[in-house]
Amino acid sequence: MTGYGPARAMPRRTLVRREPFLRIKGRGRSVVLTFDDGPDPRYTPEVLRTLKAHDVRAMFFVCGEMVVENRDMLRKMADEGHVIGNHTWSHPLLTELTRSAIRSQMERTSDVIEQTCGARPGWFRAPYGAWNRAVFEIGAELGMEPLAWSVDTLDWTAPSSQSIERRVLKGAAEGMVVLAHDAGGDRSPSVRALRRYLPRLLDSGYHITVPRWQTR
Repeated sequence: MTGYGPARAMPRRTLVRREPFLRIKGRGRSVVLTFDDGPDPRYTPEVLRTLKAHDVRAMFFVCGEMVVENRDMLRKMADEGHVIGNHTWSHPLLTELTRSAIRSQMERTSDVIEQTCGARPGWFRAPYGAWNRAVFEIGAELGMEPLAWSVDTLDWTAPSSQSIERRVLKGAAEGMVVLAHDAGGDRSPSVRALRRYLPRLLDSGYHITVPRWQTR
């Protein structure tokens, strides 16, 4: 249900994948940190500061309407080597939208990312983790691969920073993809938790990395 295709173009047929498209760089226990809903001028800079202090890269799934107000922050993400993904324009429940509305949400966001950073995103994530066939197909038509997660910090439920930290460390395993947020509410507990669990993961031998494309 996913494949490659030029942006704004409908492929003539569905491309079927016969090999993994995701490769995680590094040996040993590699994990990916992801942050949704930003960029937010209150919390995203603190997340970036913490990642930079430990010389690690993460993925940021951004919303187009947030990018419009925070273009400099998005450029900073890209300049520091983080991967920018598409999280729709206004964070709707895509499974309740028409195909044309889904396309608009995703394409407008890819457009503003390209206008700001000079490149279209290669990854997308559906808000609320709500996927259906149309979402997968349109993402593929726009040249993007879907990425979900394996550990949800549940920071969107407003838990304590200690609770977020415990969830990450309890779920730690090779290939873990962590879902956290840098916008969409009070994310100060998420920032405080990151400051604690990130060095603990590194001290435990985990390699924090970002995915790269598998060449065909």
